[in-house]
Amino acid sequence: MLKKILRLFLVTIFLFFTACSKDDDSQNANNFMAANRLSTGDSAKDFLTEDNFTDLVIEVVYVEGYQPSQMALDNLVSFINQRCYKSGGVEINMRSIESPGEEIYDINEVDDLEKEIRSQYTSGNRLALFAFFLDGKYDADTEESLVLGVAYRNTSFVIFEETIQSLSDGIAEPSRVLLESTVFRHEFSHLLGLVDLGSDMQTDHLDEENGHHCDVESCLMNYKVESGLNIRGMVSEENIAQLDSQCLADLRANGGK
Repeated sequence: MLKKILRLFLVTIFLFFTACSKDDDSQNANNFMAANRLSTGDSAKDFLTEDNFTDLVIEVVYVEGYQPSQMALDNLVSFINQRCYKSGGVEINMRSIESPGEEIYDINEVDDLEKEIRSQYTSGNRLALFAFFLDGKYDADTEESLVLGVAYRNTSFVIFEETIQSLSDGIAEPSRVLLESTVFRHEFSHLLGLVDLGSDMQTDHLDEENGHHCDVESCLMNYKVESGLNIRGMVSEENIAQLDSQCLADLRANGGK
């Protein structure tokens, strides 16, 4: 009888610690991901400076058939090096996935997909960026404007690559590369805290009618870049919009170049 009680006691203790171990593993996983589950702009200073992170890895995940052009990714890395201090370098980690099978996505669906497929998270001295390239369209698209990309968390942005490719169809290269390069820079600049989204404005240039965008029409951070309203004539490097002096001042005040 005593042996039976002892066995039951040991089994109970084993099950208790096993359950605790699983809970601890789950909690540790959640804590590990937490640094990449913040709001857009919350990691602006981490991108701009090396106070906490000297390295940056960009996890590029694209739906099969919608791979971003390598030149546009290279242009993004160049842009990052122009604006951010990352002496350890910028690494691109790219892979494809099967289509989720949706024609239209809202931002919650995009976020849920990231939870399932993201593999690179911020740790040690390395900051991780998730760049997601989707088929399908964004649910905020209208007949007047199309959404080409959205920065939706502190280290995440999504590009609606099918929309970009449809806009560049029939136009000679390098129009697609230039369009991608412009949109990639725009969304990444939101992660850098523009406009009034984590990098404080040094002068007031917020376009209040169009969210966290710059009120200077020629600036990279004007809302028209994100909505594809300014793609006409994008046929040379000179057509890519640049950050205006006010946006640059905001980044430098927050530790950037």
